[in-house]
Amino acid sequence: MRRHYPKIFCLCLSLLKNRALADDAAQEVFLKAYRSLDQFRDDSTFLTWIHRIAANRCLDFIRSQARAKEDSLDGMLETSGNDFFKEFANSSTIESSLINSDLVEKIMMRLPAEYRLILALREVQGLNYQEISQVLECSLDSVKARLYRARLACEEVVRHFKTAGFV
Repeated sequence: MRRHYPKIFCLCLSLLKNRALADDAAQEVFLKAYRSLDQFRDDSTFLTWIHRIAANRCLDFIRSQARAKEDSLDGMLETSGNDFFKEFANSSTIESSLINSDLVEKIMMRLPAEYRLILALREVQGLNYQEISQVLECSLDSVKARLYRARLACEEVVRHFKTAGFV
């Protein structure tokens, strides 16, 4: 747990965007892993196995909260200051704007949970395609396609910000 907790906590935080929830989820992940050690197979590493448990736990939580009312994207645009969007507009790509964690958080929260998950695994956790394939239990082609769609969706959120006249 000491060795893998920081990565699991970071994954949970990148999906749940709340430190307390992420800490609770990470603890639950390790409890579940401990109780399920007999189900661990050697066809993947322990880290990818525990990433899968964490991803499932966070996605379950997100799905259970889906009925909770959220601000609309337009509402967020109206209440946010222009400086927030100007900083993003001045960067040439989404990747270069990842330095601004507040911006990234606002963009990521507008994406479906599945897109947040794959982006977090690749961009935050730094997993390669093969590791992501094991965590998500899908093919390499599926990982590439999902990552492509997630990046397109991210670009669409950014485009919405720009066309709304806030940049």
